[in-house]
Amino acid sequence: MDAIERRAFMKGAGAGALAFTVGGAEVLLTPAQARAEGVPLRTLKADEAATIEAVGETLAPGARAGGIANFIDLQLSIPADEALLEARILNVKPPYANFYRAAIGAINNASTAKHGKPFTQLDAAAQHDFIDQMRQNKIDGWKGPGGGFVYLILRSDAVDVVYGTMAGYKSLDIPYMAHIEPKRSW
Repeated sequence: MDAIERRAFMKGAGAGALAFTVGGAEVLLTPAQARAEGVPLRTLKADEAATIEAVGETLAPGARAGGIANFIDLQLSIPADEALLEARILNVKPPYANFYRAAIGAINNASTAKHGKPFTQLDAAAQHDFIDQMRQNKIDGWKGPGGGFVYLILRSDAVDVVYGTMAGYKSLDIPYMAHIEPKRSW
């Protein structure tokens, strides 16, 4: 990698950019930029991405615009040992797409059983109630990974895209370490 490419890469990495494929070329974009630009999904189907966005938005407002579906989709398409997903941290067995698909299926099946429609079609109050019940493992007939575990993983992924960026740190008024000048003792 020459110096200019390396500088661009480091600047992008500091801003939370990841390597998305657009028109056959890899470009550095944040998940939010990938969503805004309509970068095609590699692994998730449109309805799966819609459920992830709805759940993510319920768990951490801003996750949809932050590109949670693009983030998860990209991470599902790379080698498991490189993924930045909470599923990896919590030792979910790869391929991680199996876990996410099982979680999405459990959410939509339980929502349909309880409300007669999938999670994405519930109003905000019903979505919040559903997520709270899922968090506590109190949804009758739940079939899939444990509701509390699904909550933990999807909440962590949502928080990562909303607050795990320089903009997220700024919104919380947390200094970003890369911008703090070290004190010199000499």
